[in-house]
Amino acid sequence: MKHIALPLALLLATALVACDRKDAATAPASKAEPVALIDGKPVSAELFDFYARNRAGKTGAELTSEQKTQVLDELIDLQLTAQAAEKDGLDVKNTETAGRLQYERLNVLANAAARNHIGEKEPTEQELRAEYETQLAEQPPMEYRARHILVATEAFAQNLIEQIKGGTRFEDLARKHSMDGSKEQGGDLNWFKANQMVKPFSDAVSGLKTGEMTEKPVQTQFGWHIIKLEDTRAVTPPDFEQVRNGLRNIVTQKKVQAYISGLKKTAKIEKKLPAETRPAEAARDPAAGAPAPGEAAAPAEEKPGG
Repeated sequence: MKHIALPLALLLATALVACDRKDAATAPASKAEPVALIDGKPVSAELFDFYARNRAGKTGAELTSEQKTQVLDELIDLQLTAQAAEKDGLDVKNTETAGRLQYERLNVLANAAARNHIGEKEPTEQELRAEYETQLAEQPPMEYRARHILVATEAFAQNLIEQIKGGTRFEDLARKHSMDGSKEQGGDLNWFKANQMVKPFSDAVSGLKTGEMTEKPVQTQFGWHIIKLEDTRAVTPPDFEQVRNGLRNIVTQKKVQAYISGLKKTAKIEKKLPAETRPAEAARDPAAGAPAPGEAAAPAEEKPGG
């Protein structure tokens, strides 16, 4: 089934779903005495507890004396190394380090804001059922299995079509001439849904009958394709219980995205990226897939190569 393409929402939702409720419940409510001082700089009890939960899966209070010593020693090593980096100005002079520090801070705060807005409640059964029906309605009814040959020019593609019509095997020409990663499989793209392909490609496939080949080359942003439809089959939707976890992620994503959309409506945003350095819109891959509920959702980026 098709997932919404929400990179930031996905990032937040993944963290929300993966967040251990116990961690939130056992986090220190107020600042305690530092667990160590390094050249006068404190190593806080909050940092110690956070590191312990992520390092050992337990709060500081749940560790044995030996484990506490080990965790503290590791944390002191980190603090010493970080202080050396600050002393050398790496947090300012090194653009990659400075950028990563900013990113990590933004990521932590964004996740905290999303959790604060959504709360700790799981999506309701009604919400999950509604999303299941939405996903079913968006799922294409048919899957296709096809081969293709990708070349650089229309004239060459047409020449290959004529060779195939003359008796040359499609698979042999694919292995010899295709620029696509599927060439080693004789151009075989395996099973896919139409919405997993760029539109010119999917339109051409859906217009073929089993065993037919495109009479004319099909152009996409990757080049010129010759497409042969091998087979079709009806899509069998997954059972609700099989995809419950995936549905939970999608519902959470949508809640987070709605929250972000609301923030955007009240914010004054001015984009000042120079036009010549703005990234081009991501290309769509004729063979890139869209996950079904229950699989990990991913931003809908498609790349050349099958």
